[in-house]
Amino acid sequence: MSCQIIEIDGSVLEGGGQILRIAVTLSVLLRQPIRVVKIRAGRSKPGLAEQHLKGLELVTKICNGKLKGGSIGSTEIELWPGKVSGGNYSALVKTAGSVSLLLQVALPCTLFANLDTTLTLEGGTNADMAPQIDTTTEVFRPLLEKFGATFDFDLIRRGYFPKGGGKVIVRIKPVRQLNAVELLETGQVTSVYGWSYVAGTLPIHLSHTMANAASEKLSQLIRNVQIERYKEAADVAPDNGSGIIVVAETSSGCIFGGSALGKRNEKPEQAGWRAAEEILRSVSQGACVDEHCQDQLIIFMTLAQGQSKIRTGELTLHTKTAIYIAEKMANVHFDVVEDNGSNIIQCNGIGLTT
Repeated sequence: MSCQIIEIDGSVLEGGGQILRIAVTLSVLLRQPIRVVKIRAGRSKPGLAEQHLKGLELVTKICNGKLKGGSIGSTEIELWPGKVSGGNYSALVKTAGSVSLLLQVALPCTLFANLDTTLTLEGGTNADMAPQIDTTTEVFRPLLEKFGATFDFDLIRRGYFPKGGGKVIVRIKPVRQLNAVELLETGQVTSVYGWSYVAGTLPIHLSHTMANAASEKLSQLIRNVQIERYKEAADVAPDNGSGIIVVAETSSGCIFGGSALGKRNEKPEQAGWRAAEEILRSVSQGACVDEHCQDQLIIFMTLAQGQSKIRTGELTLHTKTAIYIAEKMANVHFDVVEDNGSNIIQCNGIGLTT
């Protein structure tokens, strides 16, 4: 482990929790102590929220590290990582804080553990301002598998805003090394499918309305759009909630996701339209990954052996932030090449091994 601490300014670019997540993950994997200052300075309530604190505590346990400044509202932390160990770990966010974001910070660490890891994560499974857990399993996971890694997943209970209360169990087998990935050809859309759901006391016709609205828009890509419509069982989803997840696959192996949550102050059609438009944007830009997976792949490109190249649409602020932190901490360089209205992100990874 390096004894020289690196300081990260948490107010740059995205200025939120993402800087903290990627910096902490790389700190653990590189055995590099970090100090993160001005945490979430770009948010209306700066400092650590419970969700961020629980993620920090989780990875600190996984790496047998030492955490300073770990309290709600803290705007500065230090992490002195130790050796990553597999095993059984848990994190409970009492609010609807996203379990997908807990997984984002912990998963890369556990891929390089000394043995299998089981994560029991509790909080929001389908929350706003974060990937729905279904998108994580149905869109992000297939992309992760292209790097040579994966995870198993059990949904025990769904958790919606504002109560949370969801629970998932994730099982991860470590890898020796990640493969470089090349995704440059969009191909033709070969299938579009998804899930439209309601829960609690909400009537099932809302799921049909969301699905029909999404299908109508997505029919310009392919005639046969298959969206399952259902009401969640009360034991899996006791609280009120609704949403839609749609997925498009292409002939070249690309996969795009779109999702939206139902809102009280809007018609259910609007959720279906928003989810469909996310996929249509990715396809129209000639991308190979959607705007929500862009930034999540930067850390795996950083860690992989060899040169990865991925075609995207317009770079998101989250992606620019992830690249900034990866270059600062891992001594890698990312090139972004504009090409016919899309962008090719490329990087020679460090080839991290267990």
